[in-house]
Amino acid sequence: MRLKDKVAVITGGGSGIGLAITQAFSAEGAIVVIAARNATRLREAADAVNASGGRAKAIPADISDEGQVRKMVARTLTEYGRIDILVNNAGIPGPTARIVDMELAKWNEVLAINITGMMLCSREVLKDMMLRKSGNIINISSVGGMSGFPMRSPYCVSKMGVIAFTETLAIEAGEYNIRVNCISPAAVRGDRIFNAAKAKAEALGVDREEVLARLIKDFSLKRFIEPAEVAAAAVFLASDESSAITGHTLAVNCGMHISHY
Repeated sequence: MRLKDKVAVITGGGSGIGLAITQAFSAEGAIVVIAARNATRLREAADAVNASGGRAKAIPADISDEGQVRKMVARTLTEYGRIDILVNNAGIPGPTARIVDMELAKWNEVLAINITGMMLCSREVLKDMMLRKSGNIINISSVGGMSGFPMRSPYCVSKMGVIAFTETLAIEAGEYNIRVNCISPAAVRGDRIFNAAKAKAEALGVDREEVLARLIKDFSLKRFIEPAEVAAAAVFLASDESSAITGHTLAVNCGMHISHY
């Protein structure tokens, strides 16, 4: 087992990519603490892990709330004594709208959760990791963090910020033997991409299936990414197999950026 007895905090760990990472880390022997706003999903995810022989604890928390982040980290340290791995996965897709029509409240909500929440979780977890001079942080960005997409400005801005945050933190934390890396998936099969495609289709007045087809037409593998494939990349970055890798953004995108011809 590549993560045996490691204590891993996974934000947004109750659904989608986060749930896949939760399951993969548990299968590799990690103790997983999952945090998100949806308490019901968290409990269901933790119960499923525990029922299968793993070890999981659910801590409901809004990561954009500084006080709730502090309490979540404190509870984890009280329960397990340390945090070895942090996966900053929690995020929201935000509105589908042109910048000229953007509502400030919706813009601010995306940045508060997708980037400020990541900073808050990292800041609090780093206090333990720096004392022990050991730790591993994995941030989940997106291909939207590597190039802009029309009608998705707050999401793209936040995900580009994740990459910059990763590189900056990797420099700051390196002397403490803490690695910081990033994963940028393309279109991952699941409710989030289907709902985003529906919103864009409605905004453009086209069929949702047309939007989904456009998404993957330039992928060299001509398919969506599976959540388990993103989770496998996270396991690699969390394990000693990637011990010399830090400040890196790993694209899990079915060849999205090599198929434009």
